[in-house]
Amino acid sequence: MIKVNTDKPFYKWEVVLLLWVAFFLNQADRQCFNIVLPQIQEHFGMSDSTMGLLATLFNVFYAVTVPFAGYYADRLSRSRQIILSTIIFSTSTLLTGFANGLFFLILFRCFGMGVGQGIFGPTYTGLIAQYHDGKTRARAMSIHQTSYYLGVIACGFLAGWVAEKAGWQYSFFIFGSLGVLFSAVLAWRLRGKPAATPVPNKNSDPGDTSFFKAVGNILSVPTAVCLLVGYCALIFGLNGYLTWMPKYLKETFDMSISSAGFHSMFWTHAAAFIGVLVAGVFSDKLAARPGGAKKRLLLQAAGLLLASPCLVLMGVSNGFVVVCAALAGFGFFRAFFDAGTFAILYDVIPAKYYSTSSAVLILFGFGIGSLAPWILGIIGDHFGLSRGIASLAIVWAAASLVLVVAMLCFFDKDAKKLQDTEK
Repeated sequence: MIKVNTDKPFYKWEVVLLLWVAFFLNQADRQCFNIVLPQIQEHFGMSDSTMGLLATLFNVFYAVTVPFAGYYADRLSRSRQIILSTIIFSTSTLLTGFANGLFFLILFRCFGMGVGQGIFGPTYTGLIAQYHDGKTRARAMSIHQTSYYLGVIACGFLAGWVAEKAGWQYSFFIFGSLGVLFSAVLAWRLRGKPAATPVPNKNSDPGDTSFFKAVGNILSVPTAVCLLVGYCALIFGLNGYLTWMPKYLKETFDMSISSAGFHSMFWTHAAAFIGVLVAGVFSDKLAARPGGAKKRLLLQAAGLLLASPCLVLMGVSNGFVVVCAALAGFGFFRAFFDAGTFAILYDVIPAKYYSTSSAVLILFGFGIGSLAPWILGIIGDHFGLSRGIASLAIVWAAASLVLVVAMLCFFDKDAKKLQDTEK
């Protein structure tokens, strides 16, 4: 393997850059299906509930894979897992373009993509945390998070445009091929941090290497449990929005696939791009003050609460300008949650459980959140997508209250307990 000097000061930001591109392709590949969903649905003659079930199955496979990926990422090589993940989800995206029926859509889109992206999910956060301490961690993760927004925006337009010009299959061919090529760059440059890694050594207590013991330790931390509730709510709302908003705009405003894909993704994620950078810097500044770390939870709660009215407007308004403004507000405020999620989690969880704790968060988040596309699909078949999208606001508003409780009642005790344990 080619020698890479991981001790250079800039390398920790090169890691963020490499993971940024990988996550860009990761999210573009995931969103590709939602953008061309109307064409796939028409091609195979499927109902809204069946298409929603496909989206749900992807999230189920993703959620089931995550705990295994997180467990082994804390014990093996996080960088190699990222490379493996990129190869799997990119190849699966490419093969989705060849699907000629429901079985192969489930095999490539749901199983292959779900497993490939499930390996990535809990691994990249732990790798970033290896290289970035509390002074730059939220900033590094916020910069990394912008790849999600740009990946979805790029896919929102390009996948729709390619589908209109050449057919939905070619959207998968293009994005999948790009990922396969970039996996070679990752193999060349991406490395885990040696020596100072938080991975336990072979002489550590065998109990520390038990997956169920690790999960039990994480779920015994009240702040982590409250954060888990908030994350479940976030993913539930995002899965419902990402799956159905392109079709909702297409039908409500009689748009082309490319226009609906662009508008459904651009306004939200352009605003979120700005929001996560603002929130990331603000979050680190809050944490630098005495007793300020717990206020990251307040920032998250405010984001979910302020985004809730925007969800209602997205679903009930018949004015295109109002819907676009609501999409932007929804994106800007939800970014307040994104900026602090893992930074807060790592403030109350031991370093040896970084990837496992991320896996638990993602397992429950996507396990519960996987139901949203199916539930909204059923609502769409009977009452229309408008009501389903608007109802997501209730979930987010309720979750914001749980995060406030975590800040007021649990964070200080959990952070102090962690400090005492690590002394």
